[in-house]
Amino acid sequence: MTKTDERFVEANGIHLAYDTFGHPAAPPILLVMGLGMQMIAWDELFCEHLAMQGFWVIRFDNRDIGRSSKLNTAGTPGTLQMVKSGLFHLPLSAPYLLKDMAADTVGLMDALDIRAAHLVGASMGGMIAQEMAIHYSGRLLTMTSIMSTTGDTRLPNASLKMRLRLLKRSPVEKHAYEKHIINLFKLLNGPYYPFNEARYRQLAADIFNRDIHPKGIARQLAAVIASGSRKEKLSAVGTPSLVIHGDADPLIPTAHGRATADAIPNATLHIIRGMGHTMPEGAWPEIIDAVARHVSNSNH
Repeated sequence: MTKTDERFVEANGIHLAYDTFGHPAAPPILLVMGLGMQMIAWDELFCEHLAMQGFWVIRFDNRDIGRSSKLNTAGTPGTLQMVKSGLFHLPLSAPYLLKDMAADTVGLMDALDIRAAHLVGASMGGMIAQEMAIHYSGRLLTMTSIMSTTGDTRLPNASLKMRLRLLKRSPVEKHAYEKHIINLFKLLNGPYYPFNEARYRQLAADIFNRDIHPKGIARQLAAVIASGSRKEKLSAVGTPSLVIHGDADPLIPTAHGRATADAIPNATLHIIRGMGHTMPEGAWPEIIDAVARHVSNSNH
């Protein structure tokens, strides 16, 4: 399996860190990660297995995270401000929106000379994928939205405890940070799939060593809140779309996945039994198979 070293490109006026798996001549799949998570949260083995299906797999750090550009001059919304906006659906002024992050993804495609790609986004990455389907449909071959949402505020929320847990700023000392990540993902994993603590300990250490950036996470969260609902705009999406969701998701309830599939014309919904708000190794074959089948069907 051919894997590149980490590289950097200028995209949409910022620098993005990325790496790739597989052969550049194969159909490209871009993996877009969720809130506050670096590209390495797309596990290397997952990327390799996906590339083995005949794809050129590209993962990257979103703006404000990992080794991509930090937008520190943009300022950071206060936690109380975001809590109020999230709880009471009040307007929020954010330094940038999800559609700006979608433009970053298009900029990465331009830099890599990719005319059109299959896009797979997880959680906030699914929201960015939806924004791309709304604003840049000509650049998408297919779209897959995993454990994500339309942003419709009428959908059921996670428990207040879970939402407040998400707002908790991560520690900046290595051991405390690792513990924080393990506890968070244990909570998000749900009870069905075994929790691989060693894998998350290693992921936390790798994330810490690459660079943690709590202010960037706050700005990404502000982008999610301030971007509002995509429900109406999704009704005009013509991109072949797949929606994957776990039936045990404690953060973004399954109703959000169903609503996403309902909002997009002719979207396919795939519910994974027992999956929470993580992608455990046990679910990889089902996820990869669903994505590969979706891409194959869209080519017919």
